[in-house]
Amino acid sequence: MSVADRVDRDEEPSGLKKVVAASMAGTVVEWYEFFLYGTAATLVFSKIMFAEGTSELDAILAAFVTYAVGFVARPLGGIVFGHFGDKYGRKKLLQFSLVLVGSATFLMGCLPTFDQIGYWAPALLVALRFIQGFAVGGEWGGAVLLVAEHSPNARRGFWASWPQAGVPGGNLLATVVLLVLTTTLPEDQFLSWGWRVAFWLSAVIVFVGYYIRTKVTDAPIFLEAQKQTEIIKAASYGVFEVVRRYPRGVFTAMGLRFGENVMYYLVVTFSITYLKVEVGTDTSTILWWMLAAHAVHFAVIPMVGQLADTVGRRPVYLVGAVTTASWGFFAFPMMNSGHNVVIMLAIIIGLVFHAFMYATQPAIMSEMFPTRMRYSGVSLGYQVTSIVAGSLAPIIAVKLLDVYGSSVPIAWYLFASAAITFVAVIVARETRGIALESIDVADAKTLATEAELAKVGLK
Repeated sequence: MSVADRVDRDEEPSGLKKVVAASMAGTVVEWYEFFLYGTAATLVFSKIMFAEGTSELDAILAAFVTYAVGFVARPLGGIVFGHFGDKYGRKKLLQFSLVLVGSATFLMGCLPTFDQIGYWAPALLVALRFIQGFAVGGEWGGAVLLVAEHSPNARRGFWASWPQAGVPGGNLLATVVLLVLTTTLPEDQFLSWGWRVAFWLSAVIVFVGYYIRTKVTDAPIFLEAQKQTEIIKAASYGVFEVVRRYPRGVFTAMGLRFGENVMYYLVVTFSITYLKVEVGTDTSTILWWMLAAHAVHFAVIPMVGQLADTVGRRPVYLVGAVTTASWGFFAFPMMNSGHNVVIMLAIIIGLVFHAFMYATQPAIMSEMFPTRMRYSGVSLGYQVTSIVAGSLAPIIAVKLLDVYGSSVPIAWYLFASAAITFVAVIVARETRGIALESIDVADAKTLATEAELAKVGLK
């Protein structure tokens, strides 16, 4: 990496904080709605949307299967939104994704139960979950790139980590709403209508997020890339183009995502099931623990982003991968202790370990691809992995617990997932401080060379 790569665009542009706020506003909204389902899958849907099984874990397992549908839809959303986001801009697609996920979540709150319409209840839930996942699949890439492409080179890790903090922010908001409802309503009222209020509130939050996003524009580097794409007709974008030209970036991004994604859903989703079924903890207590953990997670993410600007992307990510591999072996015994402080500490430690990977992702992934296909590249690497990582993590964990009656196999499952991410970090390039313009210049040279070869019939 040359010195020139590091000195371009080192000044913080005016309006950067407004861009961060707009990105975070939408991210909080979308993940409030997406994770609201994750919590409701255990607390509500397993009781009212599915037929009774032979055990409590059977109904929870069925709820998690529909939970996984959202993850299956996410790569499709990432591909579609990535293609059009690279063509028309990040802002327009982000506004559309916000409206789409808000509509699906609001309609979830209107669904009849299994006792009312039978198997139509889970069928409609699956359909809305798919739409929700499709929209969220397009959200992440656009949100982090809107910030990353506005950020100065030397502080991209810090600024681009803020949209990531929007995820625990959304989860924090969902937890607060559910906590208020579960503590103020008797359980029968919460299960009959109280839970619906949390889903209906999404409409209000969507209006706020949409308004904030109307106040920002796409980054100058993206607008310049649009002009160059029009000039150089050979230039293209989309999923097939990014896989053809940058396979290393795509597959490295997938590896970086794997252990992080499994870790997160074991901590914030499966832990609720484990504490509810195995430890016998009541719902309100679990939600209080999650509330504290999400607050710590929110605070730690920007700190880790700053650290990635100071010491580099790879060292920080390696810390996250190694510590994640250890978490399951001590966290579940801590939960089994039954002591409130110890249990809450186990969850908080898990999210702190996760932050070392998650906070670093936007910077390291955005620095893998040129602007004309960056939305497609980061969305593909990030969202496709969700199918085999986060979507299956609660299902696999519940099944392992059901079969073996022990948390040890779950700990080994997390260890293996973290090992995949460890390898990906080892093969990744260190990109701290690189100018995104330098990546575009190298990409343009490759296109120009190919065009010249094509003219003389050598390609």
